[in-house]
Amino acid sequence: MLAARQRVSWQAALGVACFLLAAVPLHAQTVGDVEFSRGVGFAQSPGEPPRTLGRGLPLREGDRLTTAAGASAIIRLQDGTRMTVRPDSELVLQQYRFRESAPDNSMLMQLVRGGFRAVTGLISKGSPDAARVQTSTAVIGIRGTDFDARLCTTPECAQESTQVREAARPNAVQASARIIDVRGESYATDADGRRRRLVDGGSVYPGDVVETTPGSQGVLVFRDGSRVTLGSHTRLRLDNFVYDERNPGDGRFLASILRGSLRIFTGLIGQANHRNVGFGTANATIGVRGTGFDVTCTGACAGEPGDPGTGLTLWTWLGAIEVAPSGQAALQVLQAGQGLFIPATGSVQEISTEPARPEPRPDAVTVPPKLFAESSVPDAAEGLFVFVRDGHIEITTAGEVLHLGRGEAGFAGLDGRTARPEVIPKFIEFDRVPLPNSRNPLLTSILNESGVRTGPVCR
Repeated sequence: MLAARQRVSWQAALGVACFLLAAVPLHAQTVGDVEFSRGVGFAQSPGEPPRTLGRGLPLREGDRLTTAAGASAIIRLQDGTRMTVRPDSELVLQQYRFRESAPDNSMLMQLVRGGFRAVTGLISKGSPDAARVQTSTAVIGIRGTDFDARLCTTPECAQESTQVREAARPNAVQASARIIDVRGESYATDADGRRRRLVDGGSVYPGDVVETTPGSQGVLVFRDGSRVTLGSHTRLRLDNFVYDERNPGDGRFLASILRGSLRIFTGLIGQANHRNVGFGTANATIGVRGTGFDVTCTGACAGEPGDPGTGLTLWTWLGAIEVAPSGQAALQVLQAGQGLFIPATGSVQEISTEPARPEPRPDAVTVPPKLFAESSVPDAAEGLFVFVRDGHIEITTAGEVLHLGRGEAGFAGLDGRTARPEVIPKFIEFDRVPLPNSRNPLLTSILNESGVRTGPVCR
């Protein structure tokens, strides 16, 4: 079933790409300009002579950008996207539509060879499917992202890695969880107040407040195997999540249920040390004992006005939970098949009938493969390498989908297989080509080529 959905996704992506390629107008509009160039490079519109890349050169929809060996260029598009086109690269601006606040903004590029470094703008932030990069190996779906992409079909990438003396850095997954089976709209707001939309495969980090809009739902899959189904109009804050698969008992999973309905299935942290897993609400705290349980938090439980019938409703369907209502010293233990209602005022009430729930039990949800898994991928492998500095990237091949979050590298081989390398490729980690938002790209290029590091790269 999953493979069939992936084939449909790949076919749909190619179909969209082909449609957009055919839609390039004869008199293409200006979509941006060149901010910096070094060495020999050209921009060429279909049927016209090439134009030399230089500062201020207007770029048009349909332009094919090429750079020679040792050359590079930084371009800026109208939505604020900035890209460094690497040496010996070829990038086509196949389709570009942007009007501020327009619902149909879109961007499609084709990476023919080489690579680029990008900080994307408003188009990718406005819609999860609006910005894509097509390659011969895979389609890159951009979700408001700061990332690098590199096609390695010659020994060049591996040769660059051999010139780096430093050890490769582990390609650790920084995300605590990823969301799957999203229906409707879901969002995450980080500790600094920055809000981003979550789509399938989107990452969630400690400090994030995850929320679903009315009529929406999704399932959070955590690295320790815990799963949380979020119902309609729900808010959950991930207060702390620490997990090392070699020492799950030292992990920690703490969250605050702010409002709405959830179905919770705890994973390896809770199984190894149940005291390190806990959920808080406005009128009770919940401890677990290798557990599956449901929560509904409305009215006073959500810090909102409500009628006497609102509050915190709990039902255990696996294992047991410990409930400590606010203001009470005694714990109440709920075994499987037992429930509890804690109203805004009045006494706690026992529940003997399981409340009906429209959302699926999280332990029955099929989790996509490679959501967090890593595998060995040498720097000499041929295919597409992607590194994400921030945001979310989806790599889609004919048979697989790989999601990457902040600080992760991914790979798509010529055979259509995807992987998350065990270490970050050194030719990406120590790339000498300046980032597109570099303050002085010429100086950065010269210093990097001289072996002088100008600061952390790809961190």
